[in-house]
Amino acid sequence: MRLTQIAAAFAIASAPLPALAAGHLPDLDGQEIVVVTENAYPPLQFVDPASGDAIGWEYDAMAEIAKRINITVVYQNTSWDAMIPAVSGGEYDLGMTGITIREDRAEMVDFSDKYMTSEMVMLVRADEERFSDAAGFAADDDLLMAAQPGTTPFYVGVYDVLDGNEENPRIKLFETFGAGVQALRTGDVDLVLTDGTAGKGYVDASDGGLKIVGEKLGTEDFGFIFPKGSELVEAINAAIADMEADGTIDALNTKWFLDYKLGG
Repeated sequence: MRLTQIAAAFAIASAPLPALAAGHLPDLDGQEIVVVTENAYPPLQFVDPASGDAIGWEYDAMAEIAKRINITVVYQNTSWDAMIPAVSGGEYDLGMTGITIREDRAEMVDFSDKYMTSEMVMLVRADEERFSDAAGFAADDDLLMAAQPGTTPFYVGVYDVLDGNEENPRIKLFETFGAGVQALRTGDVDLVLTDGTAGKGYVDASDGGLKIVGEKLGTEDFGFIFPKGSELVEAINAAIADMEADGTIDALNTKWFLDYKLGG
């Protein structure tokens, strides 16, 4: 199942978001900000096959931030493995793609305050009966896991599920998260680790083909990334806090994780 097919399974919710809070936030006077994303992580950001538009939680959040601090956003796309080095090198002003706030990454980029907290889950085919938890997966050498190199699911798979060997042949590497889910559906791998929000989106869109098993494997906070020393961090953080205070964050969560329904 391709990313576009997954995106097609969502119907855009129309519930209004809370009104803009005004008068107490930084005003950046329409400054142009180049934001880079991957468009491969529904429902945070993905391509709507009906319109060809890039949509999702993070796009809505960034639109709200842009209004609140008066910036002009220009979007570009790149792959996950290129994103952090590119932002670190100043090629983009901000990166967004469900990026977990981690100390090792903070050595290369600055993070915003968290805008979402998620927990890691085990995504499997709906007919999977060989294992039901991390220990069961680890105990069967014939089972394979999909992962993107350098991501939180990769490290959780290596160190929390398997033996700590980053070269373990049971981990099959894919350039995008969507490609790993496609490999799961076709039987090329047996497990995809993902945060609970994205996992729920894939299960809801799978027409009964996928499920989540086992206990949650950990908690992760998501943040936007910036080149080190970026003056944007303070303004973005102020907007995030404002959106949390007036209910906008909650409204976005409702829109993208509850109100989206399976579509045609």
